[in-house]
Amino acid sequence: MPPSLQSQSAVDPQHPDIDIRQGRKVFASERGDVEALADIDLQVRRGEFLSVVGPSGCGKSTLLKCVAGLERLTSGSLQVRGEAVREAPLGLGMVFQRDLLLDWRTVIENVLLIAQFRGLDMGKARVRALELLHLFGLEDFVDRYPWELSGGMRQRASICRALVDDPALLLMDEPFGALDAMTRDQLNVELQRIWEDSGKTVLFITHGIAEAVFLSDRVAVMSRNPGRIMKMIDIDLPRPRNLSIRDSTQFTHYTGQIRDVFLSLGILKNH
Repeated sequence: MPPSLQSQSAVDPQHPDIDIRQGRKVFASERGDVEALADIDLQVRRGEFLSVVGPSGCGKSTLLKCVAGLERLTSGSLQVRGEAVREAPLGLGMVFQRDLLLDWRTVIENVLLIAQFRGLDMGKARVRALELLHLFGLEDFVDRYPWELSGGMRQRASICRALVDDPALLLMDEPFGALDAMTRDQLNVELQRIWEDSGKTVLFITHGIAEAVFLSDRVAVMSRNPGRIMKMIDIDLPRPRNLSIRDSTQFTHYTGQIRDVFLSLGILKNH
């Protein structure tokens, strides 16, 4: 793997790309209001890779949708790059757990979809799309259809689509959750490389403790009913990281810290 083009000094603690203060989200239902998020204070620094880890139903995806402008906080404030979020912020890319590729469009046509929606120069966008597909090992599948690809290849294509207009902020909602372990590991390595080379800000949602530690500068640990951030953990591991780092004492220390939070909340049990 080539050396990283991004040093840790590229992370700007003074100018967070995402700034949430006392965020609260309530959904109305026939049986009464359901509080999904409470007392969310979260600042994601410019150039940082921050993961949110928590059990199913803790509000991780709701939090991401609020940042993306797909949901509105019930109370509190949410700013992206200094602007209050009232709709989808500019310069934002999003990757979902399902790849959401259109089966009647080829891989390159799927990747170019965002460029078409945003009225970009399609010549330049195509060059960018081909570069991304090459980076993710899909250069031989440009004119294939999604149904001809494996699950991992489809998710690679969906990441290319999110990156084609070079967003400064990338939101990822459990993008590798449905993949097998080996494919997930490989995509973790590839995502880390893309992030290091680009300097983007990444907010990554996962329920995988090891995945969060491997990828992140910091990990926000969430509880549920309602979703709250219980602990923020700085991950001081050298970059670039390879998969063997997961066998190190330091790595085990960080995964243990996160696991201890879930044990204390009764979300995990030792027996």
